[in-house]
Amino acid sequence: MSFSNLQKLFAEALGTGLLVATVVGSGIMAETLSDGNVAIALLANTVATGAILFVLITALGPVSGAHFNPVVSAIFAFRRELSWGFAIAFMVAQIAGGFLGTLAAHAMFEESIIQISVKARSGPSQVFSEAVATFALVFTILMTLRARPSAVPAAVALVITAGYWFTASTSFANPAVTIARVFSNTFAGISPADAVWFIAIQFVGAVTAWWAADRLLAPQSRD
Repeated sequence: MSFSNLQKLFAEALGTGLLVATVVGSGIMAETLSDGNVAIALLANTVATGAILFVLITALGPVSGAHFNPVVSAIFAFRRELSWGFAIAFMVAQIAGGFLGTLAAHAMFEESIIQISVKARSGPSQVFSEAVATFALVFTILMTLRARPSAVPAAVALVITAGYWFTASTSFANPAVTIARVFSNTFAGISPADAVWFIAIQFVGAVTAWWAADRLLAPQSRD
């Protein structure tokens, strides 16, 4: 079954919106119920995010490829599997959808609809963590697409679930999600100044993962 460009863009906006609504909403719920236990709150936030990723990629993958992430769309454009014009359209849809997802989460929990985060996520370790997290995500996507395409939803959900815990930044790994979280002064938030560094290094991590995957998957020359 083929899908129109409008359907693909809608899928990217909707998927990113539901992803962000889950990240922000589960963060609010977790912080409310955890009685100050940050580890429990993070665990709840992690489980919800990993679960929704599996669902969204499974459901919307056949429509748009389920990127939900500007760096993923950019890498597919670099690989000439997506035109740059359409990749940019995907990015706009993802960012818009993510922003609306934040507003939806706030509305569900009776928070102020429009917020600007003051939550600091700064320092070299946090920035480096985002490079590692984004590398892990993009590398997982590219390698799993070659090894077992049907496993991509599970692989992406699992690498993000792991990233919440093995990176100091809790694995944003997504510029659209990072921008959306700027507008939430809650558990999931990030200050605008720190978001700029996160987004820049996410693209670096993604390009590095593309290079590494291409080196591993390149056909070997025969002597």
